[in-house]
Amino acid sequence: MFSNNSTTNCLHAVQACLCLVIVAVPACVLFHHRQELYPMPYSSINWDAARNQIAKEDLYYPHPIIQDILWWTLYKAEALLLGSSLRKAALNEVIRHVHYEDANTRYLDIGPVNKVINMLCCWLEDPTSLAFKKHLPRVHDYLWVAEDGMKMQGYNGSQLWDTAFAAQAMLDTGLTDMAGQALRKAHSYVEQSQVVQEADPPLSKYYRHISRGAWPFSTRDHGWPISDCSSEGLKAALGLAALGQPQLVGAAISRERLEEAVRVILSYQNKDGGMATYENTRSFHWLEILNPAETFGDIIVDYSYVECTSACITALAAFDRLYPNSRWSSQIASTLDKAESFVRRIQRPDGSWYGSWGVCFTYATWFGVTALACRGHTATLDPAVHKACAFLVGKQRLDGGWGESYLSCQDKVYTQLEDDSHVVNTAWAMMTLLAANYHTLDPKPLHKAAAYLLRKQEASGDWPQQHISGVFNRNCMITYANYRNIFPIWALGLYHRLVLLKHSRVCTGSDCGSSSSNSQTNSSSSKSWLCAVSDFYTSP
Repeated sequence: MFSNNSTTNCLHAVQACLCLVIVAVPACVLFHHRQELYPMPYSSINWDAARNQIAKEDLYYPHPIIQDILWWTLYKAEALLLGSSLRKAALNEVIRHVHYEDANTRYLDIGPVNKVINMLCCWLEDPTSLAFKKHLPRVHDYLWVAEDGMKMQGYNGSQLWDTAFAAQAMLDTGLTDMAGQALRKAHSYVEQSQVVQEADPPLSKYYRHISRGAWPFSTRDHGWPISDCSSEGLKAALGLAALGQPQLVGAAISRERLEEAVRVILSYQNKDGGMATYENTRSFHWLEILNPAETFGDIIVDYSYVECTSACITALAAFDRLYPNSRWSSQIASTLDKAESFVRRIQRPDGSWYGSWGVCFTYATWFGVTALACRGHTATLDPAVHKACAFLVGKQRLDGGWGESYLSCQDKVYTQLEDDSHVVNTAWAMMTLLAANYHTLDPKPLHKAAAYLLRKQEASGDWPQQHISGVFNRNCMITYANYRNIFPIWALGLYHRLVLLKHSRVCTGSDCGSSSSNSQTNSSSSKSWLCAVSDFYTSP
């Protein structure tokens, strides 16, 4: 996973350069780095003027005048505060948070920006310190060499995220005997990456959400819990356990650890019924006026998102079906009701949802419909689900696929790709229609989409790497290299089961996925359950 935003790439290059400079890079190397990074001689740069310079292509959120006044005031005030007790107290508070973050992420830190900044802080505090020495080897977790040179990832990887999706995709194909070895390895990684130790107390002092039982985006070492990663990790673990073949895929994760995950997922619900990413929504949208990052939008507050909320809905419902009448059942039922209301409330008039973590309306509509389908609502009976399906069907292209541009993310208007359709977009659209039971109304869009995916598959079994499919903060694009295989496999597996083999729904109505379902329904659903999209389906 890496950012494709030009400003961010430049920043990452600077960070990589700084990492090298710290450990005594020769002057000639430093000179060449500066030549590469800056459009004018380094000695001629006016750093005061450069403070507000940004390429017009990257200017997504221009500074309001209140920010210009605030940053200028703080810049001037710093010189007046040098040596003061106030500044010393502030610096002590900052370094305390730096050391806490370092220790609780095994010196990875939450991302590459504060990884490098924290490392610089440790070096400035004491170049010979153990903290700085522990930072150095973990720089390599972010660096990688591509065909066009060294890059710095936007995270230390997407290992858990990719693995959880891949496991669910393989389970849903029904080809578990063929995929047994891969599923065993995936199961092992899911088990190893679950966070089993809480961050150091007191959590409130360092503004940390609970994390024991959660899953991170990447590795256990990283340790930062995320609502949708926890949910996808839980669904993968439940699906592998529900397969009932430990000799094939390995021993199931203990119920105690699964319940820890449920506890964390439940804790993410905000007052609006939705779920955010790393923590609950703690403040107000008006604070975005202080957003200092011209390239990103909506970064000050952690908001509720349809993707995170949907992942939590499907994970909690899956757990409740496999473990009916648990100590969490009552809270799960209440949480699911509120979360469903949130998903319905933020649906757009055209039937779509806006995507904040993938491109874009196609991605989010998959999550929105999956959440409602998990609650037992289908295109045949639910107007909201039918409208979402109609939205997607209306965007299908002549070649049978779907192809949405990253421009949808920044402009918030559905924008078609100019060239070929996109295998990942097509897979998301197919999975949406299948989750909604749309194939019982009209299977033709799915036939065309499946044919498109089959045509695009290469002789090796791989699918081509096409346009970028991930995003964060509206304007920073992310490459997920594994998506091009995970989602076509998943979509075609579901298409084969639900359309060609005509597998049918186990239960109908709002009782599907609800704690109020009777034990017989829960038992039947649990027996046939694999993962979120297909968890209500079984053979006739």
